[in-house]
Amino acid sequence: MQNSTPRPAPGMSPAILGEAPHRLMFFIGATNVLLAMAWWAAWLVSARWPGFVMPQPSPFAGWLHAFVMQYQVLPSFFFGFLLTTFPKWTGQPDFERWRYVPVGLGLFGGQLATLLGAVGWEAGIMVGLLMTIAGWFAGLVTLAPVLWREQGTTWHARSCFAGLALGFIGVLAWTAFNLGASPFWVFVSIKLGTFGLLLPVYVTVAHRMFPFFASRVVPGYAQWRPMWLLAAFWPLALGHLILELFHAYGWLWIVDVPLLAITTLMLWRWWPRGPKPEILAVLFVGLAWLPIAFALYVGQSIAYELTGIYWLGRGPAHALFIGFFGSVLVAMVTRVTQGHSGRPLSMSPTAWFAFVAIQLVAVTRVVAEVAPDAMAWQAAAAIGWLVAFAPWVVRIGAIYLTPRIDGRPG
Repeated sequence: MQNSTPRPAPGMSPAILGEAPHRLMFFIGATNVLLAMAWWAAWLVSARWPGFVMPQPSPFAGWLHAFVMQYQVLPSFFFGFLLTTFPKWTGQPDFERWRYVPVGLGLFGGQLATLLGAVGWEAGIMVGLLMTIAGWFAGLVTLAPVLWREQGTTWHARSCFAGLALGFIGVLAWTAFNLGASPFWVFVSIKLGTFGLLLPVYVTVAHRMFPFFASRVVPGYAQWRPMWLLAAFWPLALGHLILELFHAYGWLWIVDVPLLAITTLMLWRWWPRGPKPEILAVLFVGLAWLPIAFALYVGQSIAYELTGIYWLGRGPAHALFIGFFGSVLVAMVTRVTQGHSGRPLSMSPTAWFAFVAIQLVAVTRVVAEVAPDAMAWQAAAAIGWLVAFAPWVVRIGAIYLTPRIDGRPG
């Protein structure tokens, strides 16, 4: 006679992380988010209130913050998503574990060593850089063969890979500086990270996935994702990158006005009219930060050309970084995590808290550029980021460490 007593659900185990690329890479990305911002918040506090002492790292802390966020934190999520979706987009088998584990180890170990270097371990910066290069290279050589093996042409996959390739060039530019090259290569690395890597990958994924998600749950929703949008976006984004590299800030409006028009059109055409699930709505609220950011860039560029004053400083960039990248990160990762763990596609309380709080953090960081005592406002925004993300990270981290609740693999 069989025992009818239900068997207890398996507990949390790190071994489960290796069962799917998104589990491992999202867990690493979530951990990296908190580690990176904990160091940055502490450094800002120490810079504003000298009673709390932290070492000034070499390279400079602001440059290091940009490198960590653009090339270690967010790419952890990128690789987790793309290592999962590339085979699905192109109709090929899923990747084996040995293909994606090195990517995660490189990015996690790379950031950990980098942050240890920032707080005093002299060799940490170079060790972290070498591990980051290894992780990125492992990711690229895993994804590239998928593109030349597929029968057709998946332009979204190629667009994302182009962004990753430009990102790897940005990592190499940072490497050149650390090996003794001019600080100009830091500037190249930072700008490539924003307009060559992060923005193109985010926009490409939104172009493919946002209308698709809406069509699945909103009755009568017609998908609209013409490829000319991506074809127009890429040269404009690269134009912005080139103008920034030559410090032609007064001319940025030439490409940013069309980018404002394109992103506003995307938001208007994609926004689902009528009732929609909350987990869908947050994607489009996050997307709304994209035209806001370009409106700020346009205003800043025109004002600079007319007055010679760089109004708003890095405000437009942080409307992009925190408002768009941060909001969509919470919305998209929550959706993927819920769906791939067998849970309902809904916003948990911690996800709602993170999403609403990150809106306030974005506004705070933009305002910090024009507020008195700007460093105090920047520190408040960094601490706010930690407060916003910590409960959400704890929840999704626990999900990645436990089996799917529906019993399916993955």
